[in-house]
Amino acid sequence: MANPEELEKIDVGDSGERRRPRPSPRLRRLTSPDDDTAETAEYARLLDQYDTSFRSIAEGEVVKGTVLRVTPSEVVVDVGYKSEGLISASEFVDETGQVTVRAGDIVDVLLERSEDRDGHVVLSREKAEKMKIWDEVERAYAERKVVIGRVIERIKGGLAVDIGVRAFLPGSQIDVRPVRNLDALRGQELRMRVIKVNKKRGNIVLSRKVLLEEENAERKKHTLDSLAEGKVLRGVVKNITDYGAFIDLGGIDGLLHITDMSWGRVSHPSEVFKVNDEIDVVVLKYDAATERVSLGHKQLAADPWSDVVERYPVTAKVHGKVVSLTDYGAFVELEPGVEGLIHVSEMSWSKRVKHPSKILNVGDQVEAMVLGVDPTARRISLGLKQVESNPWLELADKYPVGSRITGRVRNLTEFGAFVEVEEGIDGLIHISDMSWSKRLKHPSEVLKKGDKVDAMVLNVDAENQRLSLGLKQLMTDVWDEFFSHHNVGDVVEGKVVRMTNFGAFVELADGVEGLIHVSEFDDSRADDKVDLEVEKAYQMKIIKLSPSERKIGLSIRALKSDEYRTDWESYASDAGSPHVTLGDHFRRNQ
Repeated sequence: MANPEELEKIDVGDSGERRRPRPSPRLRRLTSPDDDTAETAEYARLLDQYDTSFRSIAEGEVVKGTVLRVTPSEVVVDVGYKSEGLISASEFVDETGQVTVRAGDIVDVLLERSEDRDGHVVLSREKAEKMKIWDEVERAYAERKVVIGRVIERIKGGLAVDIGVRAFLPGSQIDVRPVRNLDALRGQELRMRVIKVNKKRGNIVLSRKVLLEEENAERKKHTLDSLAEGKVLRGVVKNITDYGAFIDLGGIDGLLHITDMSWGRVSHPSEVFKVNDEIDVVVLKYDAATERVSLGHKQLAADPWSDVVERYPVTAKVHGKVVSLTDYGAFVELEPGVEGLIHVSEMSWSKRVKHPSKILNVGDQVEAMVLGVDPTARRISLGLKQVESNPWLELADKYPVGSRITGRVRNLTEFGAFVEVEEGIDGLIHISDMSWSKRLKHPSEVLKKGDKVDAMVLNVDAENQRLSLGLKQLMTDVWDEFFSHHNVGDVVEGKVVRMTNFGAFVELADGVEGLIHVSEFDDSRADDKVDLEVEKAYQMKIIKLSPSERKIGLSIRALKSDEYRTDWESYASDAGSPHVTLGDHFRRNQ
């Protein structure tokens, strides 16, 4: 460029058009009529030098320019060319919309064209900045430098990232592990490496994974050198699963299992930790061959079960919160890490609890009694009903044995009927205590569900919560009545109810049966043997009574023997008459 002392600045006329610069006074002096040949040659040399200075700036080149003035719409920049350049003021505004340059500032601009139709140099600051960025990107690629970019949006195959120019970050290059939610990275600034660049096509491919792997390798080496079982480390929660959390210890991940997170109940790891939380952990196990690390967090605090026997002695009353319900009971948290179980059988003295939810709900605050403590198995047995009075202990006083009670049949089983004596207290009438005489196959032959019945108290077992009742005990015992009115040798009449291979059962009264053994059938004459028929009545003689066994022995043969003896005695009394024979006697008495 010509020296300012040699050339005058570009002149702008009133019309605003740029004129060819006027020669300096020295050059004008060289052009006067009195100039000699030497001065003319010098003028030609300087003028050629001036023109050559403009031709040395090529289109597409980034040059430095001086801001001459700033208007609301344009910024006028002098790059030392034949004319000034005009750049839109929008290329110089910041995030707040304010123009960031003023007259005298030096800025980098791109010379797009030597002049437009108005004679102005076409410049661009934005393109100059991008050109500079491309140069920096190529340098970062060549020198493996780290670039920082902001995630713009999620696109097919990965993310669009702004590093001054738009670049592509493939999904496989985002992290060392697959990232499921790419949208969550929108707006974040990431550190990456340039792994591919093509300036002509405008393609830039980035990788965050490569950088992380390099950093992790260095951190991992340092961590492994200091890793040992029992050592307490500071880590970052990297990932959470249903069974635990992976903790980044510095280039290597360790597993913190859900059971080692807290002494208390943890339903899911997310209840205790969140991703990116910084926590202290202790190394429980380290396998150098597989590089697997098992971590613990609860081990940093004292085990609350170490002195539960002293803090929760048997029979002590405690308070806690119901944290879980199962089919067999309710778990109550007494303190973080210490829970006790109220079994369903220990929830009520009187109510029939089919499921704990009928009595308790999760979140309920309850008072219970300690029934047993097993610190080795980490179990505490609790009782809910024990904090209340036991109605079964008062039952023996209210219903002494032999007393008469009234209740309603609540349920029937094959072995008896349950009768509700009062709310929550049932008594059992066994099938054997329903009738003195009938042989019942099922309680429904006597009772029905919902029947109101009177019964006698036979036994009260408060410890096992059992109340035995009897129905027949309020009735007259037909057996006792029969035994009190009959003796061995009495002649009775009965109906054959069933036949067996050893004899015939005979109903002597309602509910009273006796047995005629086959040997007691009438066999006095072989050709005239008695064939007993069911539902037919016969006369017979009682030959045996056993009140304790409720058995009665009967005989038809004995009855016939008595009849023969009577006939013989009658014949003997008539023996003095010569006209009467024994055959006549029998025929007369038939």
